[in-house]
Amino acid sequence: MTPLWGGIAVMIAGCFALKYAGLSVPERVLQHRLTVRATDLIPAGLLGALIAVQVFARDGEIEVDARLLALGVAAVLLTLRVPFLPMVFAAALVAALVRQF
Repeated sequence: MTPLWGGIAVMIAGCFALKYAGLSVPERVLQHRLTVRATDLIPAGLLGALIAVQVFARDGEIEVDARLLALGVAAVLLTLRVPFLPMVFAAALVAALVRQF
């Protein structure tokens, strides 16, 4: 077996063990109020991290450019409850105009 296949086999076993460990958690732990609260907040944290990486990162460096202004426009329109497609269009338009000038 080549080292590549050995690594793949280790990853398969690790993924299976992690999945099995998650299924083995007692019900009382899953229903605890802190666990429920934490699992409710995980998607928001992951989305925030994804947005931060996409807005500020370029080639491993932190860069502030038109994407930050577009994010600001989208945030303002989101608070004004503008529908999703017009909000995305406005943010893209602002980013394009800033990059043009």
